[in-house]
Formats: sequence, C-alpha cells, structure tokens
Amino acid sequence: MPCAAVIRFPGSNCEFETARVLRNSGIDSRIYNWNEIARLSDNKPDAYVLPGGFSFQDRIRAGVIASRESIMDYVFEEAMNGKPVLGICNGAQVLIESGLVPGWKPGSIQGALAGNLVSGRSGYLSRWIYLKPEKEAVAKCPWLSALDGDAFPLPIAHAEGRFVFQEEDMDKVKSHIGLTYCTPEGSAADGWPDNPNGSVLNIAALMNAEGNVLAMMPHPERSYHLWQVPPDVRGFWGDKRRNSSLKDIEEQPGPGAIIFKGLAKYLGVK
Repeated sequence: MPCAAVIRFPGSNCEFETARVLRNSGIDSRIYNWNEIARLSDNKPDAYVLPGGFSFQDRIRAGVIASRESIMDYVFEEAMNGKPVLGICNGAQVLIESGLVPGWKPGSIQGALAGNLVSGRSGYLSRWIYLKPEKEAVAKCPWLSALDGDAFPLPIAHAEGRFVFQEEDMDKVKSHIGLTYCTPEGSAADGWPDNPNGSVLNIAALMNAEGNVLAMMPHPERSYHLWQVPPDVRGFWGDKRRNSSLKDIEEQPGPGAIIFKGLAKYLGVK
C-alpha cells in the first residue's frame, strides 16, 4: 500500500483528519512531527501533505517560519524528485514561502499569500465557495487528476489567502493555476462573494511547472464526506445533500474526496 506523510508543525490543527481521509482513500498515512526528519527519511513516503492550521502562530507572516525548518529541505528534495506534495491552507502558505510554488526559481519566493481584501471586508473568513479546475492542471497534477472539469464546492477558513504576484509575472503565473474561484454554475468569479479574498486571477490553488506540487487554500479534508456539505450550499452538491437519504448522507463521498482519489489513482491504488 502506498504511504503519504502528513507533516505536523507546532500549531498545525488539521493533521488528524487529513491522515484519516488519506487512509479512507486507500493510502497508508502517518503523521510526522517537524523534527522527525530521520524517521521520515527511513520510511520514504510516496507523497507528502502539509496540513492546515497556524504553524508557529503565524508569527512574522503565515507559513514563513515553518518554511525555514530543516524538514522542508527534505520535502523540497522529494518534490524535485517528482514526489506529489500538497499544501492545504497554512500548508499552501508554507509552500509559497519555501519557493516550491510556483517554482520558477525553486527555493526563491516568487509570490505571496496576502491578507484577505475585498470590497467592504477583510480578515479571517470561513465559508463554502465554488472552484473550477484548469484543464492543463487536471492533465498534469496528481491531486487534480480525477476532476471532471465541473465546478465543485469546498470550504475555506483563512485570513491570508489572497494570491498576489509582481505585475511582470502575471502572464507567467497563468500556466501554474490549478483551481480558480467561480460561481456554482462554473462561470469565472466576478469579485465578492464568489472570490472570497481578492486573489488575483481568481486563483484558489497554484502548482509548480511539473504539476506534482499543489498549494491550495480550500480544505478538501473538511468536505470528504457528503454529510459535511451544508444543505444550503448552492448548486449540485447542496441539492444532493438535501435530497439524499440519511444512509446516503452518512456513506457517500463529498466533493473533497475527489482530490484524494486523484492521488490514490496516481499511486496505483485499485
């Protein structure tokens, strides 16, 4: 059975549910503390996940201290060797700060996840939003490979999720987009509320050029089961939640399961 490592930093708070949904997807998963590099190296996982939370209390800025930890040097090398790496929310911030994403110059910071900023509001936001994958990303990114191109909902919970880049890099970043914020019908978001944080180009997830590293702000591990989908979510998934029997609600997968299904397929899980 393939194995995935979930890297826990001081302040991570989503490691257990992330490990659980990986196991539910047919992938053995183990949680490794940020200072367990030797144990990680001995076990040689097939994939890596940096979970959500507030690593090192978001001091200085979100993700920056974790990105300087020695364990990230190991993850960096594994990513350069083609291993799949996923950063969720705070994990995405760590990947941006480490230079793995977008990765034009691996090891140097080429973008930022700035504070949420939309007309009339700023700061922390927790709600459900809709996403749409880019066709090129589905073709090259293991984490997105099981998506069919339709819009799907996931929850967000962050205060610093606004992707920003230098103006001269805006065209270059387009080929690295994995997921964008959209309407429930799949049209591009036109500002708030469909784009919840002001992210440029409606970016919700960004990958490296090879596609094996993905930094995403929404939380797929919090929507792995249908029962986790609120009945008032707009579109197909809200309708499915409302119209399903209690047994189906308990047993059927939610929209977040497709992210982990993609990895399982990539790793050869039957």
